[in-house]
Amino acid sequence: MGSSHPVTYRGRFAPSPSGPLHFGSLVAAVASYADARNQGGDWLVRIEDVDQQRTVPGADRQILSTLEAFGLHWDGPVLYQSQRSEHYEAALAQLRRAGCCYPCACTRREIAASGALGPEGPIYSGRCRSGLPAGSDPRSERLRVEPVWLQVEDRIQGSVCQNLATEVGDFVLRRADGFHAYQLAVVVDDAAQQINQVVRGADLLSSTPRQIYLQQRLGLPQPRYAHLPLALDAAGRKLSKGLASAPVDPRDPIAGLERAWCFLGQPPLPEPSTDVSHFWQQAIPRWRVDAIPRAAQRLGVGDTGKGISTRNRLSSTP
Repeated sequence: MGSSHPVTYRGRFAPSPSGPLHFGSLVAAVASYADARNQGGDWLVRIEDVDQQRTVPGADRQILSTLEAFGLHWDGPVLYQSQRSEHYEAALAQLRRAGCCYPCACTRREIAASGALGPEGPIYSGRCRSGLPAGSDPRSERLRVEPVWLQVEDRIQGSVCQNLATEVGDFVLRRADGFHAYQLAVVVDDAAQQINQVVRGADLLSSTPRQIYLQQRLGLPQPRYAHLPLALDAAGRKLSKGLASAPVDPRDPIAGLERAWCFLGQPPLPEPSTDVSHFWQQAIPRWRVDAIPRAAQRLGVGDTGKGISTRNRLSSTP
């Protein structure tokens, strides 16, 4: 499945194996695949199973089988985060040597009770920044963040900005359960796979400044980002495996592909698709990033999809 010629575009799709592929995940797969193929680039698949507690046995095989049924064929081998802990530990050791991180003894309950709320929950107060409190044992490890504004020029959402110190605080790199945190793993893996274009859901937009900050601290290249509008259920909640959102049906891939294509605001195809190969032959040359809507869209018969999910936006530029 590898490319026979060098390319400048390297994108990826990185699902977590916590259940079958649902429509929101299909949208991300379709968009990242179309964007890569439209530019003659590579499209890689990474299974983000760093959190073994959320991994469902067999879900990875089911996801990969579903991707193939939808004509989403990847380049190169599939990378599994569960097999890469030594690489994450090496990055963590580099940050330790540079004095960028420190052990933390705080529990989630203590953190929730001690500070203000940011875009994704309580802002860490920095209680352990100068050393562990007397008589306490380290639970996690955190990255020191400075009070600087980080700006992201997103291909879909535009310019977004965040002050990590005031809106997030020092964030976790190694969790209390011993697993490396998602923010560290994704940065290390994107660099290892030479990913330079990231197309994913807008629920991860608020994580992007943290990832850019880590890239800077580790001396890693920064990909270009494009964050897609979220698919919401009838109650306005993001489709997710945790909410048991209906999985896509690999027995009827054309219907799912056409629905995702329409959701992404793409131009109509010239003729009905006879199979997935025919769909992609028509779709790839017609792919337009500038046609993708910014706002989250609620799924349902007759829904206009014009409601904006403010949870997806960061602070405006100061």
